[in-house]
Amino acid sequence: MALPKHLRLEFVTPERAIAHEEVDELQLPGEEGYFGVLPGHAPLLAALRTGEMWYRRGQDVQYAFVDGGFAEVLPDRVSIMAQVAERAEDIDIQRAEAAKRRAEDALSKPSLADAEAERTRIAMLRAITRLNVARRSRRQL
Repeated sequence: MALPKHLRLEFVTPERAIAHEEVDELQLPGEEGYFGVLPGHAPLLAALRTGEMWYRRGQDVQYAFVDGGFAEVLPDRVSIMAQVAERAEDIDIQRAEAAKRRAEDALSKPSLADAEAERTRIAMLRAITRLNVARRSRRQL
C-alpha cells in the first residue's frame, strides 16, 4: 500500500471551523510535548495542551493558537477538536498584551491565594502563547 502524499486537516472548535485543507505536515502541542505528523503517520489519539501549532502546504506555513482538546491522527487525515483555537491572523494583539499585563499585575500582589495565582499564571501563559503565535506569523509576511 502506497503512503498518502498529503494529510487532510480538519481543525475545529465548538464555535467554528479553523481549517479544512490538504497539508504536507503539521506540529501540535501534545500533553506529553510537541509532536509532528507527516503523511503515513501511525494512528494516534492525543490530548492537546495550550501551545502553538503550525501546518504546512508546500512553502506556505500557517500558525495557530490551541488551548486544550484532542487530535486524532490517521495515515491520511488529522482531526483536531480544540476547546479554544485561533488562527494567527485572527489574534487581537492589543487584547493579548492587555491580558498579559493584567496577569503580571495580579501576580505581583503577594496576597493572591494559591488557586487564584494558578488561574492567573494560566491566563498569562495563554496571553504569551497568543502573542508568540501572532508575531511568528507576522514575521513571515
